[in-house]
Amino acid sequence: MAYSLLITCVNKSDRPNMWEKILHVGGFSNAGHYERITQEEAIQRINEGWYLWVNPAGICVKCVVATSRYGNKYIKTAADDETSNNLLSLQECIPGRALS
Repeated sequence: MAYSLLITCVNKSDRPNMWEKILHVGGFSNAGHYERITQEEAIQRINEGWYLWVNPAGICVKCVVATSRYGNKYIKTAADDETSNNLLSLQECIPGRALS
């Protein structure tokens, strides 16, 4: 069974670097459970074969692991037709509360 997580929110730092910007992502697994995980956990899950995705404007966009020119790993969405950053434009996660 393939595991997936629909990301509906993020927690961001005020750092200007993309790989340091996202602290946590939150969303719903294919089992229907809300989860809030760190960016490091998201990277690990993607590397383990999980499908993490966002759904801007009703379009499924996959999250991928990227590496900065300094060697830092971070998550981002695969290229799509949107000009905005799909992850950074999501609402803030509220710890302990699922956002739909």
